[in-house]
Amino acid sequence: MLKFYKTFLYALNGVIVLLKTERNFRIAAVCGLIAIALGNALNYLGQPLFRLEWAMIYLGIGLVLVSEALNSAIEKTLDRLHPENHPMVGIAKDMAAGATLIASTVALILGLFVFLPHLLALFN
Repeated sequence: MLKFYKTFLYALNGVIVLLKTERNFRIAAVCGLIAIALGNALNYLGQPLFRLEWAMIYLGIGLVLVSEALNSAIEKTLDRLHPENHPMVGIAKDMAAGATLIASTVALILGLFVFLPHLLALFN
């Protein structure tokens, strides 16, 4: 049990480091909090989200945060292993950033899919 506790603390430390050092991770986290706040506001205004819609929102947030964390880890590792500029390192970093772009685009589409009908119903 102690080993599990230690590995949990290491993982929690990783999240704290991400929040302290990675601007894009903080932006993604704030966007996730805004999406959660919007969902709660819609509930308050009489347009509650269904459980499946909440699941889609949380999965989108998780997808973006995980991809951003992996992108940051890949970039830090490559910078340490190959500090000078190299075309292959640049391509690998671009690919990792591309994965985050894809995840963010999917999350945006999910957000529009969930929130747009509720917002339109609210204003009609």
